[in-house]
Amino acid sequence: MEFPLPSFARSSSVKDYIALTKPRVTWLIVMSAAVGYFFGRLGPWSIWALVHTMIGTALIASGTAALNQWYERDADRQMRRTQMRPLPSGRLAPNNALWFGIALAVAGGLELGLAVNWLASGLGIFTLIMYLFLYTPLKQKTWWSTTVGAFPGAMPPLIGYAAAAGKLTPEAWVLAAILFLWQFPHFYAIAWMYREDYSRAGIKMLPVVEPDGGSTARQILLYSVLLIPISLLPRWMGMTGSVYMFGALALGLWYLYSGVRVTFDRTKLRARKVLLASVLYLPLLYGLMVLDPTRL
Repeated sequence: MEFPLPSFARSSSVKDYIALTKPRVTWLIVMSAAVGYFFGRLGPWSIWALVHTMIGTALIASGTAALNQWYERDADRQMRRTQMRPLPSGRLAPNNALWFGIALAVAGGLELGLAVNWLASGLGIFTLIMYLFLYTPLKQKTWWSTTVGAFPGAMPPLIGYAAAAGKLTPEAWVLAAILFLWQFPHFYAIAWMYREDYSRAGIKMLPVVEPDGGSTARQILLYSVLLIPISLLPRWMGMTGSVYMFGALALGLWYLYSGVRVTFDRTKLRARKVLLASVLYLPLLYGLMVLDPTRL
């Protein structure tokens, strides 16, 4: 006897539910949490604690992404870049996405709390609250939403560090500071590339409010400059060795170079180069960290 599969188990729907979780963004979040765990551990590796940390973080990140898309489904319908997402395209019902996101977030909070520790769980839930209840509504009110959103965006290393150490030390905050600063060139580049889309949707990104691009370019340049000394702090604090220091300096100068170029040539092509530099910078920096630690 055969039973029909529920709608969420059909292949086309499965792809749409997966799309709700923003897998590439979630992977970056999980990677950041794993780096935090790597530097937060006080003794020998506990592979299962790391696995639970990554799973719990992934679930909360996925739930947050789904709930964000549920909230922004009308705005997404106005943007060419997002109008084919599962909700604005009509492939998924809003209520299904809402309960899917809630289920993932609750599961992630419980996974971290029961399998790791409640500090990590609390940080994860706090990240969700900041993202959904502060950053997301502010996007249609002020371009300062980018700054507000950078705070929950910087939380993953803190979650991972807390999962390993059960507390937050200055080393954890350094990792968070690097991720905090990295976000500004990344997101301002995206905002410049899709400023017409954001304008149509009523989202007040900086390139929409000041369309000449001068302020956006200066913000990209400012945070690219600030990132260089902050990215060297792991060496100064004894977290990493000299290989990391020179590698981080080279990566920072490359990231800055892309920012300098967009300052003098405010085009989509240059903004895309900044975006490319950003998506390569962070994994490479993390790779240097875990390959050149001062303790294993």
